[in-house]
Amino acid sequence: MTRPFVLSSVAVSLDGYIDDATSERLLLSNDEDFDRVDAVRATCDAILVGAGTVRADDPRLMVRAAHRRQARVAAGRPESPLKAVIAGHRPLDPAARLFTTGDTAKVVYATTPDVPVQRDALAEVASVVDAGDPLDLRAVLADLAERGVERLMVEGGGTVHTRFLAAGLVDELHVVTAPFFVGDAAAPRFVNPASFPYDARNRMRLLEVRPMGDVILARYQPVRRPEA
Repeated sequence: MTRPFVLSSVAVSLDGYIDDATSERLLLSNDEDFDRVDAVRATCDAILVGAGTVRADDPRLMVRAAHRRQARVAAGRPESPLKAVIAGHRPLDPAARLFTTGDTAKVVYATTPDVPVQRDALAEVASVVDAGDPLDLRAVLADLAERGVERLMVEGGGTVHTRFLAAGLVDELHVVTAPFFVGDAAAPRFVNPASFPYDARNRMRLLEVRPMGDVILARYQPVRRPEA
């Protein structure tokens, strides 16, 4: 296996935002979809987010439902998937819930110049891996594969989603659309400007459309591209 299967998951407003510009978390989804996401997490070997998501949302990135955690343990797996973070230049907070909750492994990927500062901050709570300069997503995926990760769930935010999608490294994309607008140019969007391999001449394949209460899930399969 050269790399894990990559599943990207996101919830957006009708105008493509993943949050607003306030300090409070914007709930784009509903209980039915939260349970669906939990079920998808339970099928994965690792969950990956960016440093911005860690700071903004302070997520735990754990399987919530007890019966799903029990099923994973019965299958010889940890209760929740490995937690992975793409670090920025600033040191991550070792007190973040991602690092302090759950017994699963935590791995932080940093550019070569930023490895020392991340290791100083996170030595007690996570493994810090040199992912090159600039950061090489294929090196990240190769390291995850060496750790036994066959199925990776990417939960964002926008910078991370942009990197994976622009690099053509997403095998399945889940987009949940909430029935409202954010309408604030200062708010973060699903993706940033980039050159994407999926354009009007190379459209993704629609796998499923599912209404869940007042939100809609669309599952897409990007056209397979040769690995660089």
